[in-house]
Amino acid sequence: MFTGIIEATGRIKAIQRQSTGARIEIDTQSLDMSDVQLGDSIATNGICLTVVSFTNASFVADVSIETLERTGFGNYQTGQRVNLEKAMLATSRFGGHIVSGHVDGIATITAITERGNAWEYWLQVDDSLKGYIAEKGSVTIDGISLTVNSVDDDKFRLTIVPHTRAETIIETYTLGQEVNLEVDVVARYVERLLQCQKQGTTDSGVSESLLRKSGFIKA
Repeated sequence: MFTGIIEATGRIKAIQRQSTGARIEIDTQSLDMSDVQLGDSIATNGICLTVVSFTNASFVADVSIETLERTGFGNYQTGQRVNLEKAMLATSRFGGHIVSGHVDGIATITAITERGNAWEYWLQVDDSLKGYIAEKGSVTIDGISLTVNSVDDDKFRLTIVPHTRAETIIETYTLGQEVNLEVDVVARYVERLLQCQKQGTTDSGVSESLLRKSGFIKA
């Protein structure tokens, strides 16, 4: 599990594409690798990757066909910068929100505006994902835990403060760029519970009326 608080940015050192997926090597740059072991998880642009080999300055991971099809990895190139976060420890400070490293799909940047000391980014998602985006809720963009400040149908707005922009790859974003999106994991499970309840396969006690009464669903 991750928190969405980026520890460092790295660069893609090599990509070996195969019919069964790909193998990727990441130059970790300032990421502390002293406690990394084989089999550890490192979120790379929000994608949970398993370390299959490493040095004090890089790691190698395998990327499945599912990941290549579901995320931006299918279009990544050697030299490209990526956000990095090691899996959190039970003793770690929980600074962001619950991030699984399982990307749900792609969001496209449609507008970038400087406002005061911050930047506002509007992003668009497929209709299949827009129901998971809630005002003042959390999303993960390329591994970064961010707050949704407003929603307009299939578009949503993020406000990026200078520190976040400087410490991540957000400063490189351009109009039309596609980024990895992970929705709040709680929304996934609530939806599944409601689906099963409607189908009569479970009785979780969770209902639309309960969620509405508790303020999780707006009238």
